[in-house]
Amino acid sequence: MAKKIGFLSFGHWTPSPHSQTRTGQDALLQSIDLAVAAEELGIDGAYFRVHHFARQLASPFPLLSAIGARTSSIEIGTGVIDMRYENPMYFAEDAGAADLISEGRLQLGISRGSPEQVVDGFSYFGYQPGEGESAADMARKHTEVALQVLEGRGFAEPNPRPMFPNPPGLLRIEPYSEGLRERIWWGAGSDSTAEWAAKMGMNLMSSTLKDDESGEPLHVQQAKQIQAFREEWKKHDHGFEPRVSVSRSIIPVVSDQDRAYFLGQRDSEDKFGMIDEKTRAVFGRSYTAEPDELVEELAKDTAVAEADTLLVTVPNQLGVEYNAHILESIVEHVAKPLGWK
Repeated sequence: MAKKIGFLSFGHWTPSPHSQTRTGQDALLQSIDLAVAAEELGIDGAYFRVHHFARQLASPFPLLSAIGARTSSIEIGTGVIDMRYENPMYFAEDAGAADLISEGRLQLGISRGSPEQVVDGFSYFGYQPGEGESAADMARKHTEVALQVLEGRGFAEPNPRPMFPNPPGLLRIEPYSEGLRERIWWGAGSDSTAEWAAKMGMNLMSSTLKDDESGEPLHVQQAKQIQAFREEWKKHDHGFEPRVSVSRSIIPVVSDQDRAYFLGQRDSEDKFGMIDEKTRAVFGRSYTAEPDELVEELAKDTAVAEADTLLVTVPNQLGVEYNAHILESIVEHVAKPLGWK
């Protein structure tokens, strides 16, 4: 099955002399350069994680806009934006502007967020759940408002004496980018939230971490999650076909440098553990091996088989040149033999 292949970067930086990415500026500029290099290699997508209060990429829209201005064909996205922190109106404005700059290439992954660096970090951004609500409820409420705004319908009463002339009728958020509403993805950690995403008309994004709902390997649980999403989607008339992505850590070992960095250092089995006091999760294994072994192992990954888009996590602190090498190795030694390209 042909697939779109993108990279997913957390944008880590550290002042360590062993890191090629030592400052926030390094992380941002190298992210732009890697997206340019990936496009030249024929990679389909450049995606970035969003974490607040951490030495990682945070505010995505300046970065996405800069990449959009430097590239011409690669999809540009997030995996994922934590909607607990987002003002839906600003989100829609920034997303519309970034999508127009990239000429309609934005693919925005959003979610209720992951465990944080600080306690209730969203409160420092001015947001608190309402009476009887959880932080997850608040994230979904923010999401519902953002989705409505991205549809482009007018909702705001115009000033009878505006500074500038208004078009007739109620006003919408500007700039508006047609089609962006169909390119919003929900990062689902469970089967139920995947079904909710289908009801809301969002594409599905499933990462290397998922709520453990059966004790089975990650790829088996993800495949069931994808099937539940698609079954729910069929019950609704959203007017477009959804996309599904899964994330994996894949390192083809094709050089002495690859062997020095990774051989024998990655987890070859899924791990199970608690990500907070209530949630047991399954953490996906890493695929690190010689190409023939990788092809054989990935052919058995049922979730990858179900998905139309594969996001490959990259070790961004090893620098742009080495990460481009990894992406090229994946295309040549994994994607082509498996028929993904």
